[in-house]
Amino acid sequence: MKDQKELTVKVDGEVFEIDDVDLTLLDFLRSQVGITSAKDGCSPQGQCGCCTVLVDGQARISCVTPVRRVAGREITTMEGLDTEIKTEWAEAFSEVGASQCGFCTPGIIMRFAALQKNGEEVEIDKVKRSLHAHLCRCTGWQTIVEAWDKYGKSEGIIETKEASRRASIEGRSNQKIDLDTALGRGGFSADTAPSNCLVAVPDSSGGWSLGEDLDEARNLSQKIQGRRTTIKAVSPIELPPGEWDAVLKTNWVEPGYLETDSAWCEPDGEPSTPLANGGAFGSKLESLAPEAARSLANKYRRPVLAILSREDSVRLGPKRPPIAGGVNKNGKGIIRVARTPGIVDAIHSVAPEIEVEEIDINGPPTSSKIRAAGWAEAQILLCGAIGKVGTIYSPDGSSASAEVDEKQINISVRCGLPLNETVLRSYCIGAAHMAWSWVTSESLTVDENGEVQDLTVRSFGIVRAGEMPEVNVEIEPDKGDPINGSDAVFTAVAAATWIHKGTLPEWPIGQ
Repeated sequence: MKDQKELTVKVDGEVFEIDDVDLTLLDFLRSQVGITSAKDGCSPQGQCGCCTVLVDGQARISCVTPVRRVAGREITTMEGLDTEIKTEWAEAFSEVGASQCGFCTPGIIMRFAALQKNGEEVEIDKVKRSLHAHLCRCTGWQTIVEAWDKYGKSEGIIETKEASRRASIEGRSNQKIDLDTALGRGGFSADTAPSNCLVAVPDSSGGWSLGEDLDEARNLSQKIQGRRTTIKAVSPIELPPGEWDAVLKTNWVEPGYLETDSAWCEPDGEPSTPLANGGAFGSKLESLAPEAARSLANKYRRPVLAILSREDSVRLGPKRPPIAGGVNKNGKGIIRVARTPGIVDAIHSVAPEIEVEEIDINGPPTSSKIRAAGWAEAQILLCGAIGKVGTIYSPDGSSASAEVDEKQINISVRCGLPLNETVLRSYCIGAAHMAWSWVTSESLTVDENGEVQDLTVRSFGIVRAGEMPEVNVEIEPDKGDPINGSDAVFTAVAAATWIHKGTLPEWPIGQ
């Protein structure tokens, strides 16, 4: 066997020595070669597909591939794709709205590039199956499949300014839509941190372990990676007593954003934002990464990148507050909800006659800033009580309606000037996917001590590509100021899905 120092690998046409055979291919590419298009979304579970690269032309998930296994082989990353191919994929994804935050997109493009080789005809079912190796929380898959069909037929027209404005309204944070976004160049903190950063990761005792690179920091943290539990998830709050026309218990669910929390900071500086190119559905607004980066940089007098693993984000990140409620057709009722700042006001903004009782329960942190938290559940219960959706109005002033069956979801939305109908449609399709998935299949097991037990991407229950009904979106004409519409769509689709499935009292209700 060769001495490890003689082992080499060719990356995008350039030969590199493998100095540390214990690194994963992903860590080697990011820390040794400087490749940032391959992303770390599951840290490393091999379950999100964000790190997909080509190994001798075949798609390979790099986070669970030891770099020693690819010695002597040829690696192609997004940076090494032929410029024309790369541009055509970026245009295809951008023109149909298949890239929102852009974190997962490079891995999907690499998967598609491997499928597309030699111009061979590929059945669409095979394309959808190939996406089972990936997770995209933003787009709901449909536009990604449309991007496959669009490849090579792009007109090269992207209305960047208005597209980005609509994306920022829907994502409730600054966001840009352009070719660079589709290629993974969204300015994510883990990609833009200075090369001399110390890397900090949460340790097993509530502090932070620091290393010269991510691999060292993780080794020093001495944490054992968790798995999916076999224990059944149980709704944590009991229903209130009474005679109700509709009752509902929701479970713990994981927001499931792909870019885990990260921020870097120089000594005496201001930390970068974990919201680089997307709002994470409101889940990162209270992220602990920026303050950790600031305090550690000041303590050690060096730039510090604070970054959460997938399991850290599940254990420490805020969740949608679980509820148990009952309402009657007259709009009166009661909702019991995990104690959460702002949640009472959120519910009363759409349902002032529903009594709200906050409950102290063991579990992960909750937030009322997560997409439509509280007011969505209240409107869903009211729809269940009367047995139909009608028109949902959001606190923003937008409106949406939805009809659902097993084959399709039909949506109508009004939210001011569309600005860019492709982007608005994409966000509505993504919201429909999140709603359908929430009602039918998503849950997290939380034990009696409040510790989350489902720690892998696949354990969240997020519906995969090919398992969603087709989503059709009608954008109603409106000359008013543009406002968020996807949260109203999310609520309308969740209500319609629940009613279609028979208003079973406990979520998830199963597909």
